[in-house]
Amino acid sequence: MVRIATKWSKEKLKYFLHLKLTSIWFFLNFVALEKKKVKNMYAVVEIAGQQFKVSEKNKVYVPLLAQEPNSELTFDSVLLAGDENETKIGTPFLDSPKVYAKVLEHVQDEKVFVFKKKRRTGHEKFNGHRQQLTRIEITKIG
Repeated sequence: MVRIATKWSKEKLKYFLHLKLTSIWFFLNFVALEKKKVKNMYAVVEIAGQQFKVSEKNKVYVPLLAQEPNSELTFDSVLLAGDENETKIGTPFLDSPKVYAKVLEHVQDEKVFVFKKKRRTGHEKFNGHRQQLTRIEITKIG
């Protein structure tokens, strides 16, 4: 048996093996993360006269819609759609992408107080108002 003399001590060999193992570990984790990457689609949609920026699995409060809870909705008026790589802008709307949503519930917003006063006359008026809202969940963009 022939023994080859090396210039490296045990500590250097341990350090070298540690570097190799950590680089392999980082490489495997990087490959796993690349596989997990999901396109983050987003869109700007016009709903009941207002514009909302939405993405998938997003819950949004919109003005009251005449839909029953747990019903499906489709919004055709998409002004802008994009992901990490590209963005499409409509003139004024895009043809292909649609936004699909599900109605979760109908709720009322917090109370807004309105107080009016005219000076020197003793005239004061106090009103309150609660806006009707619909909570929707965006299920799919595309």
